[in-house]
Amino acid sequence: MIGFTSLKRFLLATATLGFAAHAAAASTLTLDVYNPGDKAIFPVTSVLVSGEKEAILVDAQFGKSQAEQVVEKIRASGKQLTTIYISHGDPDYYFGLDTLTAAFPNAKVLASQPTVDHIKHTVDGKLAFWGPKMGADVPAKTIVPGVLKGDSLMLEGQKLQVVGLDGKQPDRTFVWIPSIKAVVGGVVVAENIHVWMADTQTAQSHTDWLATLHAIETLKPKTIVPGHYLGESARSLAAVQFTADYIKAFDEETPKAKDAATLIAAMKKRFPTLGEDSSLELSAKVAKGEMKWGE
Repeated sequence: MIGFTSLKRFLLATATLGFAAHAAAASTLTLDVYNPGDKAIFPVTSVLVSGEKEAILVDAQFGKSQAEQVVEKIRASGKQLTTIYISHGDPDYYFGLDTLTAAFPNAKVLASQPTVDHIKHTVDGKLAFWGPKMGADVPAKTIVPGVLKGDSLMLEGQKLQVVGLDGKQPDRTFVWIPSIKAVVGGVVVAENIHVWMADTQTAQSHTDWLATLHAIETLKPKTIVPGHYLGESARSLAAVQFTADYIKAFDEETPKAKDAATLIAAMKKRFPTLGEDSSLELSAKVAKGEMKWGE
C-alpha cells in the first residue's frame, strides 16, 4: 500500500518527468535575419525562425531579387518551411510573396485579420505607385495572405505570439517569441534610419505607437530585430529607444517648421548620421500638407 508521502513523491516525480519530456520535445529556436540594406528600395527585414526540422518565415521582402535571396537562405537552412507570416500590410512586407510561394508552394501564407484587411484595401494603389519604380523587381502577381486564426503560431512546440491585436493599432503589431525572449516583425521599430512617419499622420497615432514601444520594453527582450534598419543592428532595446526619440523629435519639429524643407533640415540636424533620406523627405511633405499619402 502506498502511503501519502510516497504518493506525493510519485506525483512530483511524474510531474517532473513530464515537464522534462515536454522541454525535450520543444526545440530551441534560432533566428536568421536577412536585410538588403541600401541595395534595395526599402531596407526591410525578413526573419527565418527555425526549430530542429521546421521553420517559419516572418515577412517576404519587397523586390523579387531580395525575395530570391531569402529563398536561398531558406534552402541553405535545410529546414522545412511550414509558414510565411506577414507581419504588416505595407508592400515591402509582402510583394515578395509570389517569388517565395513559387519556391515553397506547400508553405501556408498567413497574416492577422487587420493586416489582411489593410492589404486588400491598399494593394492596387501601392502596386500602381511602386510598380514603375521597381523595374524587374516588380511582382508578377500580388498575393493576399490567409487570415491567422487566433493570435499565435506554433513551431515545434514553441509559440510565436502576435502582440497588439487587441490594442489601439491592431494593424501595427509585432511578434514575440517568449522561449528566446525575442521581438521580430512589424513596422514599429527602426534603427540607423530615418523613421517612416507618413503612415501615422495624427498625434494620437504617435501616442499609440509610443505605447507599443513601451509594451516591447516591458517584455524585457534579449533580442530585438528592427523591421527596418541600415548597417549593423545591435538587436537591442537601443533600437526601441531610438524609434521613440525620433517620433518625439518629429512631433516637436513639425509644428515649428514652415514647410517640408524646413522640417527636413531640422530632422537632419537632430539626426545627422541617419540614412534613407527619401523616407524623411516623403514623411515631411505629408506632415506639412504638401503631399497626399494614403495610409
